[in-house]
Amino acid sequence: MFTGLVEATGRVRNLRPEARGLWSLALETEAAFCESLKAGDSVCVSGACLTAVGMGKGIFQAQMMAETHRRTTLGTLRPGDRVNLERALALGGRLDGHLVQGHVEGVGTLERGEDEGPTRLLTFSLPPELVPFLVSKGSVAVDGVSLTVIEAGRERFSVGLIPTTLQGTTLQGLKRGDRVNLETDLVGRYLYRFWECRNLEPSTSEKKEPSGLNWDKLQQYGWDQGGERS
Repeated sequence: MFTGLVEATGRVRNLRPEARGLWSLALETEAAFCESLKAGDSVCVSGACLTAVGMGKGIFQAQMMAETHRRTTLGTLRPGDRVNLERALALGGRLDGHLVQGHVEGVGTLERGEDEGPTRLLTFSLPPELVPFLVSKGSVAVDGVSLTVIEAGRERFSVGLIPTTLQGTTLQGLKRGDRVNLETDLVGRYLYRFWECRNLEPSTSEKKEPSGLNWDKLQQYGWDQGGERS
């Protein structure tokens, strides 16, 4: 489990296939970050949870499955590309961002970036299957960075970045058309799944009592089935 608060950035040294269905990613970063790792530790790399398998001075190696290589932006990394890094949350530690699993659900694309004084407003497109889980003032992880959703629409959403986030993450260097890893809010996903299962038609002739949780009630708390701001 992670918080979405980036601890360091790193640069790709190489990405290579290690065996069928297994890839090896070597990353250069701060020596202190590498020294804090041991083999088997989980590291969030631009939003994807990977396992560290080897450490050196200012460099560590992680492994990823073919699923991660295929479903995230990590499969397109090239030497020199920058990534966001975060170690797993220690039990009892402060949760200053939001609960992030490091399980990338989809890839979004930057449509627009606008400066508003020292801050920057970014608008991303998103896969349609993620639309129900993004709500205005909710949380989203973009390349592993915990951000607050400003506007949530049917095809896109926007977030704002303060100077500290811009300076300490890779998001500052995003250009129009760049792809990012997305993970929606864990609580929202479970709530949606609960509602979905509770409202399935019973498979037998015996009818269940109507669920007390429906879209009317969800909308009272800021949810919208289409993803529009309510």
